Amino acid sequence: MKKSLCFLLAAALAGPAFAQKKDKSLARPKLVVGIVVDQMRYDYLYRYWSKYGKNGFRRLLGEGFSYENAHYNYVPTYTGPGHASIYTGTTPSMHGIVGNNWFVREEGKGTYVTEDKTVQPVGGTAAAGQQSPRHMLTSTITDELRLATNFQSKVIGVCIKDRGSILPAGHAANAAYWYDGANGAFISSTFYQNTLPEWVTKFNAENRAAQYLSKPWETLLPIAQYTESTADDVAWEGTFKGETKPVFPHDLPALSATPIAAVQGNLKAENEKVPVATSRNLDLIRSTPFGNSLTADFALEAIRAEQLGQRGQTDFLALSFSSTDYVGHQFGVNAIETEDTYLRLDQDIARLLDYLDKTVGKGQSLVFLSADHGAAHSPDFLRSQRIPAGSVGPRLMRDSLQQALVKRHGAGQWVLSYENQQVYLNRPLIAQKNLNLRLLQDEVADIMIGFSGVTRAITADDLQKSHWESGMLMYLENGYFPKRSGDVMVVLEPGWLESYQYPVNKGTTHGSAGNYDTHIPMLFWGWHVKQGSSVVSARIIDIAPTLARWLHIQEPDGCTGTPLPEVLGK
Repeated sequence: MKKSLCFLLAAALAGPAFAQKKDKSLARPKLVVGIVVDQMRYDYLYRYWSKYGKNGFRRLLGEGFSYENAHYNYVPTYTGPGHASIYTGTTPSMHGIVGNNWFVREEGKGTYVTEDKTVQPVGGTAAAGQQSPRHMLTSTITDELRLATNFQSKVIGVCIKDRGSILPAGHAANAAYWYDGANGAFISSTFYQNTLPEWVTKFNAENRAAQYLSKPWETLLPIAQYTESTADDVAWEGTFKGETKPVFPHDLPALSATPIAAVQGNLKAENEKVPVATSRNLDLIRSTPFGNSLTADFALEAIRAEQLGQRGQTDFLALSFSSTDYVGHQFGVNAIETEDTYLRLDQDIARLLDYLDKTVGKGQSLVFLSADHGAAHSPDFLRSQRIPAGSVGPRLMRDSLQQALVKRHGAGQWVLSYENQQVYLNRPLIAQKNLNLRLLQDEVADIMIGFSGVTRAITADDLQKSHWESGMLMYLENGYFPKRSGDVMVVLEPGWLESYQYPVNKGTTHGSAGNYDTHIPMLFWGWHVKQGSSVVSARIIDIAPTLARWLHIQEPDGCTGTPLPEVLGK
């Protein structure tokens, strides 16, 4: 009896450690599925609510937990930085992904976010396949899961866009797959593997992209029911090449009948013979809702073939849907095409959730859904409603600034680049002219303030020497990485956007600190998630540390986010 009491006392003092020793199993979900919907504004959850089915977005909200006030906390709000920030739990100021492209001063030219000439394509063209996460400077939550399980967990990234697959999958992933429009196949690179698995080869051989493009894009519902959208033919919507109006039905078989010039050029540059699959423009599928369906098809096959969540170890599928972004850019926020794309995505998400129930088990998968950024209303649409809006031309801003500096300081290429709302000055020229870099940055900021649509400009020197806890300057500081960012950061007025077709405005874009770009969905569903919602402020960088607490693993090494107590039940 005395021995038993001592035993119980020791067990009580040991607490959780004793319990864990007695039960060696550690409670974790069998599979984590991260869903990122490219360009999904928060209000899309509810704008099309009456048209959604019961088993997609409405199931996630009805059974899961929603943060209704979730935002990005930096600029610029683009796809590369967005995916990196979700999975690293930090901002560009730490992970280094400052845009989809940026200017590399040491090389005197720009680079792409996942460009890597040291690797080779696997299953696709060099232009599409020489990609890796080497530019991302911190670990991801997917990396940390691999490390925590001694690489027994499988991590696979899937997306039509390379950056939407590669950055979430991380550095230590088993595989990342993205789409090559030149051959209509999901491909990878030698960063991950030297050959495609047999299941991927078989999937690609089915030519599903061609099948999806073999029928016209009709509306899912009778077009008169799309009461949440503007008329089908408005001036601010873009058209497919070969169309005269942006209206349904979109004749995909005719529009995809010939390869786009860029695909032909890439194949010619690589001295490759055009395969049968490229007798059509299979890249067109990106700009239709069927690109999402193709992505869902591939993701379900990945779960089946790789036995994700079915091997006695926690696995991670990093899944991103990108066709919403292509459609949004072309047609805008209020188009019937955009609404139809979300109604079809709702069906694809329902397929995914149903498949998880059947294969991994009900309540055994942990799913989160968010977006890499939102989107602005088309300026012409806003102006038609007497709402202030406008656009600026990046090339015009660059050239105007260059001309102003030549007038003040003489001939020379003063502006090397203008992108991501940032000015890159020619620092060697500034030194050669014996000018003070800080003073010239101030001068440029003053010049930029005078341009139409610009509400603020701040220098890199100010960002490095100051710190802000909130507001616009905090957004700029969090998006600034000294080795990759520009000399002067520009902020546009609310409702204004950058248009590379300036002064024509078709469709929409994103990138600002406006709520329309930063406010995104943040949903958790499945394993140990109780139904509910919260209006407390949540940041996109809080997803990764929240997952880390659920999984009992280390957060990413550059993480600056904090776990979300409401959804964790704390």
